[in-house]
Amino acid sequence: MKNVAVITGASSGIGKELAFIHAAKNKDLVLVARSVEQLERLKMELTQQFGVQVLVFPKDLTQPNAAREIADFLAENNITVEYLINNAGVGGYGKFCDRDIQKEREMIQLNVLALTELTHLILPQMIQNKKGKILNTASTAGFLPGPLQAVYFATKAYVVSFSQGIAQELKPYGITVTALCPGPVATKFEQEAGMQGSNLFKNAATAAKTAQKGYRAMEKGKLVVITDKGLYFATNFLLPFFSRKFVIRTMEKMQKIN
Repeated sequence: MKNVAVITGASSGIGKELAFIHAAKNKDLVLVARSVEQLERLKMELTQQFGVQVLVFPKDLTQPNAAREIADFLAENNITVEYLINNAGVGGYGKFCDRDIQKEREMIQLNVLALTELTHLILPQMIQNKKGKILNTASTAGFLPGPLQAVYFATKAYVVSFSQGIAQELKPYGITVTALCPGPVATKFEQEAGMQGSNLFKNAATAAKTAQKGYRAMEKGKLVVITDKGLYFATNFLLPFFSRKFVIRTMEKMQKIN
């Protein structure tokens, strides 16, 4: 296999679109997600349309040993990873005190621990080869407080910070790290997070456009890419002028479900 990208959360949404972009460049893939049926269907589409090699590894990344099992699978198949795309993630709506703590634990496991562990396991190979590109799907939520999605916003803040920190460490080895920070995107996220009816998703971007911007930024080695122009302006130029309490109240109002 050549120019291999490992993509987690590959069966739908942004992950699926990233797989198509990578395959269209005649580059091979290892796809990871929970649904074997969706992965096999995507594998068939990609191989028939682009003639690339695709391996699938069905795995629930909320399970503690998932990252190690993925790394073992890659080693067993003698796969050299040039692109690591940590895209898998989940959200959850509601007041923190009312939410099931097990659901919050699983969110942290998926959004933070699985991403961190898989990166740690794949990096030695990239460092040895002195090349590699990492794309971590974060969110503009990573720059804000998140009442009604407190844990989700906190996990994305981790991804934004972690990505920038290791990007600096990896410069000497020719490895780049990019944090993809979209605003609301029209995927299954809204439904899975229980946020149907939230004002946040009224003008959601498409998964295809978000993936294109993220992949292009990864290729260029950009550090952070905020895919929504309005949110880019607000995050970088408006937020510093408002009090924290005002921002928190505003975010709560925006997330309330009608």
